[in-house]
Formats: sequence, C-alpha cells, structure tokens
Amino acid sequence: MKKNLLSVLILALLVVNIVLTTIMMLTVTKTNAATAKLVNSVLAVMNLELYAPGGVSSTDVALEDTETFNFQGAMTIPLKMSDGDEKQHYIIFELSLYINTKHEDYKTYGGDKMTEYESRIKTEVNELVSSYTIEECENGGFEENVRPEILRKIQQLFQSDFVYKIGVSEIKYG
Repeated sequence: MKKNLLSVLILALLVVNIVLTTIMMLTVTKTNAATAKLVNSVLAVMNLELYAPGGVSSTDVALEDTETFNFQGAMTIPLKMSDGDEKQHYIIFELSLYINTKHEDYKTYGGDKMTEYESRIKTEVNELVSSYTIEECENGGFEENVRPEILRKIQQLFQSDFVYKIGVSEIKYG
C-alpha cells in the first residue's frame, strides 16, 4: 500500500509539473512573440536608414545600368566659421554622380546633358557645404550628415532620383 501511495504522489507531482510547464511555455511564447515583433520593427526602421535618400539604393541599380558623371577638378569650398574661430577653413573634395540609365528622367538629364547642369550642381553643393563648420564635417560628420544632404539637394534640383548615389573622394581640410 505504501508503494501505491508513493506512486500516486509521484503521478500527481508529474501532472502538476506538466501543467506548470505548459503555463510557463505559453507565457514565454507570448513574450517571445512580442519581443520578435519589436525586433522586427526596429530592424525595419534601421533598414530604411541603410539606403541613400531618394528611395533607390545602390543595390537596386545594376552596374551596367549605372553611368558615372565626374566633375572636372576638385571642389574647394569655404566652411562656415565657428564661434571663436579666427582662421577660415576649407574643404576640398572630388565629386561624382552615379546615374541610373534605366530611369525615365535619364533621357531628359543624363548623358552629355549633365555637363549643362554642372555649374548649377556645383553652386547647390557649394551653398550646402559652406553652411557647415569644420567641426561638423570632421570625424565622420561629412559622411553621416553632409553627404546625404548633398544627394538630397541634387535630387531636389532635378526633381528626380535618377541620380541615386554620389561619390566623394580625396577629402581634405584646410
């Protein structure tokens, strides 16, 4: 009789263990689903920031559909004076535009016609970059802030995103 009572007690504890494990799994599963939903929404927001402004990312345009327009010579732009600055600072860089040849506006603006807009683009870039200080441009600030603004400004100028990326090289400060 003692063995039967012990077996019944073990069986009762086993059933209680299974019930508690089931409750715990349901609770953890709901929490896990909520966490996964939050992580997915954060990843979706971060994914939007990985693309260049204008909606078209560089991975969306094939290399054979890309035309590169290089500006003649380096651009030398005076930067805005910081508080307490006595010396005028300059930024020098070379600018290239990456153009989607399959875009509908390429026929209007692309190819040899880009040389007609070169001085206007330089003026827009000059106005934009000259509104930044040397501190705002150095230490990655140019790549994070100024470069996307240059692309946005060029896309606003053409009212199109056929220019989907810009290349900035040989950055020097003076």
